[in-house]
Amino acid sequence: MDQKRLFLAIAISIAILIGFQYLMPRPPHPVPAQDVATTAAPATPGNAPASQPPAGAAVSGAIPAQAAATAVPREVPRLKIAGTRVQGSISLLGARLDDLVLRDYRETIEPNSPLVRLLEPRADPQPYFVQFGWTAAGDAKVAVPTDDTLWSASGELAASKPLTLSWDNGQGQVFELVFSLDDNYMFTVQQRVRNTGAEAVTLYPWSRIRRDYTPVTAGYYILHEGMIGVLDGRLKETKYSDAKSEGAKNNGIALTAAATGGWAGITDKYWLTALVPDQASKQTASFRYIDLPGGSYQVDFLGQEPLVVAPGAAAASSTRLFAGAKEVHLLDRYESQDGIPSFDKAVDFGWFYFLTKPIFYALDWLNHHLHNFGLAILVFTVFVKGLFFPLANKSYRSMSKMKLLGPKMTALREQYKEDPAKLQSAMMALYKGEKVNPASGCLPMLIQIPVFFSLYKVIFVTIEMRQAPFFGWIHDLSSVDPTNVFNLFGLIPFDPAAFSPMLHLGAWPLIMGITMFLQQKLNPPPPDPVQAKVFQFMPVIFTFMLAHFPAGLVIYWSWNNLLTIGQQWLIMRQTSLSKPSLARG
Repeated sequence: MDQKRLFLAIAISIAILIGFQYLMPRPPHPVPAQDVATTAAPATPGNAPASQPPAGAAVSGAIPAQAAATAVPREVPRLKIAGTRVQGSISLLGARLDDLVLRDYRETIEPNSPLVRLLEPRADPQPYFVQFGWTAAGDAKVAVPTDDTLWSASGELAASKPLTLSWDNGQGQVFELVFSLDDNYMFTVQQRVRNTGAEAVTLYPWSRIRRDYTPVTAGYYILHEGMIGVLDGRLKETKYSDAKSEGAKNNGIALTAAATGGWAGITDKYWLTALVPDQASKQTASFRYIDLPGGSYQVDFLGQEPLVVAPGAAAASSTRLFAGAKEVHLLDRYESQDGIPSFDKAVDFGWFYFLTKPIFYALDWLNHHLHNFGLAILVFTVFVKGLFFPLANKSYRSMSKMKLLGPKMTALREQYKEDPAKLQSAMMALYKGEKVNPASGCLPMLIQIPVFFSLYKVIFVTIEMRQAPFFGWIHDLSSVDPTNVFNLFGLIPFDPAAFSPMLHLGAWPLIMGITMFLQQKLNPPPPDPVQAKVFQFMPVIFTFMLAHFPAGLVIYWSWNNLLTIGQQWLIMRQTSLSKPSLARG
């Protein structure tokens, strides 16, 4: 029976290793520019087919086609955006919000590094923009604004200073876009129509986010990057590759849903661009792929209820736009104050949401008081150890007894080496008599797996951990340890990881491996020599595996090992003093 349990322990360890290798990041490669909101994969925009209303939508209009990129001049009239946390400009040609920079975030940890750019004009290599407009119902001959419309406006958009763009179609209708901006990343866009004509007009307002290139994603299994939304209370996620394959089957439409309220947009690892319609309005949301060189992706809302503007009257609809960093507390505030459903799901907290988000809150609270996320991780680890202290104590006491039983087990194996059945029976009787559970050593590892995984998610996906320093050479807890033993920690001026990712092994992963080795020495060795050798290799395997994990997670594991070593040593000392008969046999 003890052989089966030990084999079970080996199987669990291997499953953990394989599982993390599958779920966790691949070996490091040059950091894609997507981490700074744009990527290094240029695309050439082209003509987009006209968007068709989704099946079942109670509309007779459609979101119009996008004009060819060659028709867009580089120099166009613009109005400045001077927000508290964003800056950029709005193009008066087509009324596109296509130039937006985040003032609080830089591309790298260098103080003079460029600010993160979120939106980019269509004339640039990586077009990414937001646009609002109207579609005339049915066969109506109402002239509506197009991509070539030159809007009129003056001034600038600031946190306390709205901006109004207007256009007169010459038929008695004046279209207006009123932009306002809060102190963070939320725009509000009011689409107004004033009708001075002789007849009523019927219009369908729409809004869209357009990315006219395929970004280089981080490529992690546990991170969603692409189209995202919460529609009718359900989270919808579509990766870029899935949008392309699904769009090819359905005239470019990867997903469509009729919903009341909700939100939808395009998410990167740390950044989000999302449309938030009036939560009481009925909309048709669509995720689209447009077959252009380099790929084009669009998330749009089309109103199901038309604006009917009588002669001499006016009508308006309102949409909000979030364009900025996915700060957890900020998303929570928008969710609670503005009624945006499940807005925090823009952060990919994953399957263990019920653990991951509370862990983030705990770390963020500790960081607020300690002013260092690394110290917050250390204190949090002590708290977790204290939480599981009674259960771990029971397990470690059983393991200590197992180690003291070593001489008796050796004697039994020698006595019954020709009769495995009797050996198993004798060992089970020994375990029962001494009240020892040979599988108890697996318990501490199994307990910490959900915490480990949730902590990894927090470190990896939350922008609060991005570029958060620790001490010494760790300047970013969300990145791998930058040191490398294979170039003598920088003394040799070359990067061995350029030849193979396996040739990157930092100082903290080495510390982790040593602590894991020391902890293993405190555990009772497996009775079988082959099994013992397998376990001896586990610290080496985990050392190389965690070399590609964020430094914050490796620091957590190392500190957790040190605390466990202290706890086990104390328990083993108490057990050896209180149970001397175990060793004598």
